[in-house]
Amino acid sequence: MTQPPEPPRGTPPPPRFDVTPEEIARVVACFYERVRAHPGLGPVFAAHVTDWPAHEAKIAAFWRNAILFEQGYSGNPLAVHRRAGDVRPGMFMPWLAMFDATLAQELPQETAQAWSALAHRIGQGLRYGVTERQVLPGGVPKLF
Repeated sequence: MTQPPEPPRGTPPPPRFDVTPEEIARVVACFYERVRAHPGLGPVFAAHVTDWPAHEAKIAAFWRNAILFEQGYSGNPLAVHRRAGDVRPGMFMPWLAMFDATLAQELPQETAQAWSALAHRIGQGLRYGVTERQVLPGGVPKLF
């Protein structure tokens, strides 16, 4: 069995799944509309996000980088969430549930499922990174 030829150096890999930059921007905008209305997450985000259009553009760039391998994002999401000081591990489940609902509403099922799987892997890493720093006496993780 032969392997496909290697792409030329400097050529980005193919997208992880079929989604357009416009769909990414739409998902991000719809998702943050839900976040702003959420009684638990809305106030946390409002305390840190002063320019929603700029925030949404940055997050859309993050997803274009993660999915389409575009190079327009620079940042460290784990450091940002740690530095915020009020992000708790128990916030990730409602965050992901809202993200999943947005994906299901805005995208074809196959695309929504693929993006959801990626978001859950990233969310798990972020949650672990936040939890690792927030422990109770005896090393028990602070989950809420």
